[in-house]
Amino acid sequence: MRIIAGTARSLPLKTIEGMNTRPTTDKIKETLFNILQADVPGSNFLDLFAGSGQIGLEALSRGADYAVFIENNRKAAKCIEENISFTKFTEKSRLLTADVLGGLHTLEGRYCFDIIFMDPPYRQGLEKDVLTFLSRSDMVKQDTKMIVEASADTGFDYLDELGFMITKVKQYKNSMHIFIQRKS
Repeated sequence: MRIIAGTARSLPLKTIEGMNTRPTTDKIKETLFNILQADVPGSNFLDLFAGSGQIGLEALSRGADYAVFIENNRKAAKCIEENISFTKFTEKSRLLTADVLGGLHTLEGRYCFDIIFMDPPYRQGLEKDVLTFLSRSDMVKQDTKMIVEASADTGFDYLDELGFMITKVKQYKNSMHIFIQRKS
């Protein structure tokens, strides 16, 4: 696993061993950032269920101004901390070792994000809990882009009642990226 492009291009990243995290493949990460390329420079980026931190670090490498990482697994959080240090993005990032909803409560009223990425454990409904919280949050502006990495069979039929809409779906073999924004 590595940074694909930008100022930290080709730097290798650590990840924890085992099945507790599912690192996004380089191919899927590259597709994601090809879609987001115009939005990342100068953005405030939130990486939820951050794992190794590779998505937020990729955003920083590609010109994001700031990134916040939330991860509750202590080993994964340690890995993120080491990756932040290794890529020299310490001044441009913050790591919260917390449950995602608890971390979001901590950030409420302090941050506003341009891009929010989440890769929760599949088939547990955690993305709905997070999106429900974000639907009432001042961290989400009218034009904030939210991206959920989910299993291909995950439903999002509740978005309308939360005031959100799907702007794009990128389907992969067993997973997908759902791009979400507030309704106009």
